[in-house]
Amino acid sequence: MAEIAKRESLGREELENLVALALDEARSLGVDQAEVAASQDTGLSATARLGDVENLEFTNDRGLGITVFKNACKGNASTSDITPAAIREAVAKACSFADLTAEDSNSGLADAERMATVIKDLDLDHPWEIDANQAITLAIESENAAMAADKRISNSEGATVGTNRGTRAYGNTHGFIGSFSRTSHSISCVVLAEEDGAMQRDYHYTSSRLAGDLESAASVGVRAAEKTVSRLGARKIKTTAAPVLFIPELARGFIGHAIGAIAGGAQYRRSSFLLDAVGQKIFPEFVRIQERPHILQGVASRPYDGEGVATYDRDIVTDGELRSYILSSYSARRLGLETTANAGGAQNLLIPGNDSDREKLVADMGTGLIVEELIGQGVNAVTGDYSRGAVGHWVENGEIQFAVHEVTIAGNLRDLYQRISVIGNDQDLRSGMRCGSLLVEEMTIAGA
Repeated sequence: MAEIAKRESLGREELENLVALALDEARSLGVDQAEVAASQDTGLSATARLGDVENLEFTNDRGLGITVFKNACKGNASTSDITPAAIREAVAKACSFADLTAEDSNSGLADAERMATVIKDLDLDHPWEIDANQAITLAIESENAAMAADKRISNSEGATVGTNRGTRAYGNTHGFIGSFSRTSHSISCVVLAEEDGAMQRDYHYTSSRLAGDLESAASVGVRAAEKTVSRLGARKIKTTAAPVLFIPELARGFIGHAIGAIAGGAQYRRSSFLLDAVGQKIFPEFVRIQERPHILQGVASRPYDGEGVATYDRDIVTDGELRSYILSSYSARRLGLETTANAGGAQNLLIPGNDSDREKLVADMGTGLIVEELIGQGVNAVTGDYSRGAVGHWVENGEIQFAVHEVTIAGNLRDLYQRISVIGNDQDLRSGMRCGSLLVEEMTIAGA
């Protein structure tokens, strides 16, 4: 482990040189087109449980992958050995695989004129100079704060402090080569509470590209304890139909089902509950979904997509109407459309709110369920049928009454999206989708 941790990391220029080497080798073997991605990841993760070090991990990984296109056939290979000889061998393997695959007229690089010509600095790279002992100390501090926050906190699953720095370089035979580095840092804590023989578990975490923007280790622990204790005394409720409020961490997943359904792969495979939905109102008129790839320090910010295509601001949903799919060059060709610079996924989706904070939403909802955790994978991407186990709190007269568990919320997403009545401005910035608390005016809640 120590040897791996000390291995010298590769910088952007070195990775770009490896990409150029692989591309030159591919050209020499007579391919029509080729693309290469090289990466370097370094990191540290320390977990403490009950005051002792439970896990300490150093990461120093690197790799290179190449895809070649010959006569509309595709081959790819990858290697973690970045010596020139190993890279040449990987290129040769990719070429030999291309000789064995079927033709696909939609394959190939994105169009040359769409390549990014300027690699914008999005302020993504902020290394955290923290060593193992410091990380362990912070993890123990977070857990100790949680254990001391309430006498009902009886056990811990640990606190973790992590830091990662990744550098990516990409190039293709259009002449494009680009690279950028980005960092990610986090502190998390998971604890258990016990009362009257019943136990509950919850967690809290903070994450940012800048270590200085993280919540303090102690506050993470205290918040984890508060959330866990709030679950004590959880009850079942009778089956009913009532408003359901998703907290921001879950609201983004609820909307995320629509994002998956409008992805190019789901569309050309005809496996989407939003099939051919461009031009349709799939949300209420106040709902907007905006893609903003160039937010400084954004979780999903990128100057170019996974094919070197320049990213750009666009509105995916306006006035509730779907305006565009999420497309790579391949999926776009399959659909007879143009790429939306989304090879590798969407970048920084913003869903502006039409109301204020969660407290006001709770007061306004009257009677209903706040959902704070979802259980199971009960979502049918083809039909839109939605059924998930849920944990949260029951609200009456605009005030939280008690914790709820062992219930299921259900409906069809096509219908549920139309029933969204409010989205809060309490956006969670820890994700590539920024959405506030989301209120569905009515859902089936199956209980006792």
